[in-house]
Amino acid sequence: MSDAHRPRHRALDQDDIATRMIPRIRDDSPPMDAAETATAGPADATAYIPKFTEHSGPPGAADATTVLPKVPATAETTPKATPQDEPEATTEPDAEKGVKVVPLRPVRTQEGYRSVYSEYTRTTFGTVVRAVSRGTGELLITFGLIVLLFAGYEVWGKSAIVEAHQDELNRQLEQQWSHPEPDPTVSPSGPPAPVAKPANGAVIASVHIPRLKKKWAVVQGVTAADIRYAPGHYPDTALPGQIGNFSMAGHRTPAIWWDLDQLKPSDPVVIKTQDTWYVYRVIGHEIVLPTAVQVVAPVPGKPGAAPTEALLTMTTCNPKFNNYQRLVVHAKLDRSQPVSAGDPAELKG
Repeated sequence: MSDAHRPRHRALDQDDIATRMIPRIRDDSPPMDAAETATAGPADATAYIPKFTEHSGPPGAADATTVLPKVPATAETTPKATPQDEPEATTEPDAEKGVKVVPLRPVRTQEGYRSVYSEYTRTTFGTVVRAVSRGTGELLITFGLIVLLFAGYEVWGKSAIVEAHQDELNRQLEQQWSHPEPDPTVSPSGPPAPVAKPANGAVIASVHIPRLKKKWAVVQGVTAADIRYAPGHYPDTALPGQIGNFSMAGHRTPAIWWDLDQLKPSDPVVIKTQDTWYVYRVIGHEIVLPTAVQVVAPVPGKPGAAPTEALLTMTTCNPKFNNYQRLVVHAKLDRSQPVSAGDPAELKG
């Protein structure tokens, strides 16, 4: 062979390099699993080309299409559903026995769309009864609260008003005693003229109960207007210190005789007039009906009997918050002393 026909060794060009890098694909080469692929070094893209055969592989071998990733659907690739394409919701979807299924979207009807809550919001006899019952209950609760608030005002809210009136009555009493009216004079033809009774509503004395640590101005009369802010004196009974039954009535309110039932036998009840202190001692109490007027008789419980002692009777409503009974406290005069001698020792406890 001549030199002209002898093949010469030459350098590889780019086409030869590309040709040399394509590996030969053998039909009997096994497919690479995931572990071999992960541990394999850098290789060209052709090493990952799966083997395609016309027949299915051995049992357990993955199909070539399983290595392709699943492309997620996007807003651009997914077609939008139109109201015509949406299936109509059914009122009776498949459900287990005993389970009530509520549709999650409105139901299309011939008249339009019907709310999924229409079954529960439609007016029936039962809903009307429940609404009326609920409204009646709320009205009764509101009315009850109003009554309780009014009762609370009547019991405790008026205390400040009564105390303010008591301060005013005590000032009137002190002013009256500091400027006494002239004593009746003796006429040559007979005894002195009788002293006129005080007018209803006029302040006549003050009562002190040391156990309750309170005192009140006492007015003349026992009508509702007379005893609105103070205990009242029964006009037909004796005056303080006189033989007979000095009787008073007062409301069962916190500002007046709320705790009158706490008095015990021998507790002092002190009455002050213009010039004398009268100290009475409790001898007992009783509960009677409002019609039992004999408790204020000159001799309590014995109408028509002639009195021989100076007694004191205090009456008030019973029980608290009601007035269908009367609480009656009886006392008897123990001693007296002039106002000029100072306050009695009983007031000091």
